[in-house]
Amino acid sequence: MRYITAIFYKQLLDTKKNNAVLIQFFMFPLMAFFMEHMIQIAEMPPHFFAKMFACMFVGMAPLVCMSSVLSEEKERGTLRVLLMSGVKPWQYLISIGSFIFCMCMIGTAVFTLLCMYRGWDALVFVCIMTAGIVLSELVGAVIGICCQNQMAATGVMVPVMLIFSFVPMLSEFNTTVAAYTDFLFSQQIRTLINHIGVTAFPTKSICILAGNFFAALAVFLFVSRKKGLE
Repeated sequence: MRYITAIFYKQLLDTKKNNAVLIQFFMFPLMAFFMEHMIQIAEMPPHFFAKMFACMFVGMAPLVCMSSVLSEEKERGTLRVLLMSGVKPWQYLISIGSFIFCMCMIGTAVFTLLCMYRGWDALVFVCIMTAGIVLSELVGAVIGICCQNQMAATGVMVPVMLIFSFVPMLSEFNTTVAAYTDFLFSQQIRTLINHIGVTAFPTKSICILAGNFFAALAVFLFVSRKKGLE
């Protein structure tokens, strides 16, 4: 726990100086806040922008931050120093993953307030967002482990991030896009959020989300064992 706590605190200090990572945690919550209060369109579903940006937040922030932090520390040699100092790879990953998760939960709290969820609906929303954040972190970790520096990570991360974050938005306006992107976890996060307090959750969405999780976990375990963090 000493190692995990120390790395968590180190990452907190590093993030204060890294605007590119820091902005990821607050960009979409702020955009949702302003869009919710500044744009009113007749017949628009309640809290349309908050729900849409929540899905985009899940597909972008954890993925970008996880891959950026891992690739940056590999490039700077910080990660190698930590591992040579006795830090286990799983301790490092838990520390970084926990930090990013906690920061993302601040954004989740903002979205919960913007969507005006209360009681059971708020708990369900937080659980759905938690599932999406964990999945997105796994994808980001795979990218960070596979790439040796930030430039390589950015080249892989950007198209992946665009797919996971913008597909839910496009599917709101295009049924064809929605039909062909059902297998993406971010798309199913959108579907589940839209069902909160309205109808029962579709079994299909839950199964696809679970399938995405096990697939991402399998790829993460394979890559981490084959390549390691160095």
